[in-house]
Amino acid sequence: MIVVVVLIGAFIGVIIGYLIPWDIPVNFVQYSAIAILTALDAIFGGIRAQLEHKFNFFRFISSFFTNAALAALLAYTGNKLGVDIYLGAVVAFSIRLFQNLSIIREELFDRFWSWHNNSSEKSKNI
Repeated sequence: MIVVVVLIGAFIGVIIGYLIPWDIPVNFVQYSAIAILTALDAIFGGIRAQLEHKFNFFRFISSFFTNAALAALLAYTGNKLGVDIYLGAVVAFSIRLFQNLSIIREELFDRFWSWHNNSSEKSKNI
């Protein structure tokens, strides 16, 4: 149920973002990249936790805001130092995003084949 709510919320957010013409100032582009990756990491982490029956809403929210704060701090510090430290956060969140997506894919694949094998065995017994 939570997964459906998260996916619907993400879909609505994308639609609203697409329909409302708004340009991100050049100074904030790196912060928006971090924010998008943080949000996607939290969403896919929540979906993964839900599929593994380990989802906790408060852990989800605290993870989202803690990761977002750390990523923003890295981007801000790197900006002040003139070093692209935010790229480290981009790489880390990208890796986590692909890992979570891979685990979600495997979990759904296993569930589908488990369901498919059970239904084909039942039809053979009839």
